[in-house]
Amino acid sequence: MITWIEDYFAKGCGRCARFATADCSARLWQAGLVTLRRICGAAGLVETVKWGHPTYTHAGRNIAIIGAFRGDFRLTFFDAALLSDPEGVLEKQGPNTAHPDCLRFTDPAAAEAMEPAIRAFLAEAMGHAEAGRRAPKAASSPDLPEELVAALDSDPELAEAFHALTPGRQKSWALKVGGSSVPATRNARIAKARPHILAGKGAHDR
Repeated sequence: MITWIEDYFAKGCGRCARFATADCSARLWQAGLVTLRRICGAAGLVETVKWGHPTYTHAGRNIAIIGAFRGDFRLTFFDAALLSDPEGVLEKQGPNTAHPDCLRFTDPAAAEAMEPAIRAFLAEAMGHAEAGRRAPKAASSPDLPEELVAALDSDPELAEAFHALTPGRQKSWALKVGGSSVPATRNARIAKARPHILAGKGAHDR
C-alpha cells in the first residue's frame, strides 16, 4: 500500500495488481477524486494516508476517507450515524453497513455540484469530533474476545482499522479469533490478522 498521499492521485492505493496502470480506478476517477480532495482541504481537515487511501482528520478523529472503485468514486464519513441527512443523499456502502455513510459519484461534475452539501456534512462531523461525540454502537456489533479487545486497546492503528470495517467483517474476525479457547492461539491469530485488518479486509476476504 502507498504511504505518500500524492501517489494515490497519480498511481492508486497500491492494494491490487492494477496499481500504477491505466486500469487503476484512482486514475479512472482522478478528476473527481481531486475535487473531493480540494473540498476536504478547504474545510480545514488534516490530510493523511490510512489503509492506502486519502483520509481526513480533525481534532484527532477520522472524519472522511476518499475511495475509487470500478463503477464509482466515493467520500465516506466516519461516525456517519451522527450526521443530519434530511435529503437522504447518503448511501450505504453495502448490505453489512449499519448506517448510510457515503456519497457515491459517477461524474466529477456531480461532486462539484454537491460541494455545498459536502461542506455541510464535513462541518457537522468536525463539530462532533470537537465535542467528543461518537456514534452509538450498533446493536449488531459483535462481542469481541478479550485478547482482541486488549490488542485494540494497545494498538491505536489496529483499533482505527478494525472499527472502520463493516460489522460483518468485524464479526468475521471475532469468530476467527474466538474460535480457539487457548489464549496463545488467539493472540497468534490476532498477529496474523493484523495486516489484513489494516488493509480493510475481513477474515474471509482474499
